[in-house]
Amino acid sequence: MTESLVRPGASVPRLSVAPMLDWTDRHCRYFHRLLSRHALLYTEMVTTGALLHGDVERHLRFNIEEHPLALQLGGSEPEDLAACARLGAQWGYDEINLNCGCPSQRVQRGAFGACLMHESGLVADGIKAMQDASSVRVSVKHRIGIDSNESYEFLRDFVGTVARTGCSTFIVHARNAWLKGLSPKENREVPPLRYGHVYQLKRDFPDLHISINGGITTTDQVRSHLQKVDGVMIGREAYHSPWWLSEWDQAFFGDQEYPLSRDEVEQAMVRYMEHEARLHGTHWYGIARHILGLHHGMPGARKWRRIWSDHRVKNMSPAEVSVLARRALEPQEALA
Repeated sequence: MTESLVRPGASVPRLSVAPMLDWTDRHCRYFHRLLSRHALLYTEMVTTGALLHGDVERHLRFNIEEHPLALQLGGSEPEDLAACARLGAQWGYDEINLNCGCPSQRVQRGAFGACLMHESGLVADGIKAMQDASSVRVSVKHRIGIDSNESYEFLRDFVGTVARTGCSTFIVHARNAWLKGLSPKENREVPPLRYGHVYQLKRDFPDLHISINGGITTTDQVRSHLQKVDGVMIGREAYHSPWWLSEWDQAFFGDQEYPLSRDEVEQAMVRYMEHEARLHGTHWYGIARHILGLHHGMPGARKWRRIWSDHRVKNMSPAEVSVLARRALEPQEALA
């Protein structure tokens, strides 16, 4: 287990990287931390059942470098949420987050995720139980509405009910969640973004920390949102264009220390891959998938990415693969 580097109750970072299932595992988070020292990173959603009846270490182990770090839970039973929040605190997480925004069929079958927005009282009971179980900050991630209900009042009442528990941190995906008829991917793209609902929440609840999520892809957009809310959560753009994170510390956290270069980040990840192989027997190939966007938009990026993802190099060491990949980035001499 690791010891938290952030005191419970410490201020919530202005920028965060969203919890993304099958993507933001501990290897991805280690990579992102090389790019930003201050952004809050989230785990993938971990269900209460997986923690209470499965391999706790596999789900909760992380690298101490990942701080500040939040654990996202999926569940609805207050007693189970309390037990898992206690585990998260024991393992050293800086925040425990309850997922009230995922619309997938698997989550709905478990009666949690976005469908919990219909049961604000149950959410409040769960949040209160989590708070009573540990001193770690507890937060909620949710949508602005469910299905065709575009009423701001529905959103306001949900947040108001939960906030009465003392929960003060809400991350709001500015789209409705459609529980029927749309896939999880379509739920991230089809329902229209209504940022105004999130801005109104901040006006109505000025003492709450309100972060906005959904469709945000540029530094200028982040700056614009931060004029109206307290924080911004970035999802897939952070994964596909990770070098963007290297701008965040200077732009939003006042950290003027020059970030690592792309080459330094790649070499740090090579050392990490070697360390993981020695310590846990983890093959580097499964880690390398997270760094494939490092040179996104740069000359030679496609060749570099192709080398790192080529199954034919699996038997090589990550250091050897890195040498091949970096050659792809070198300017090609003109043919004689």
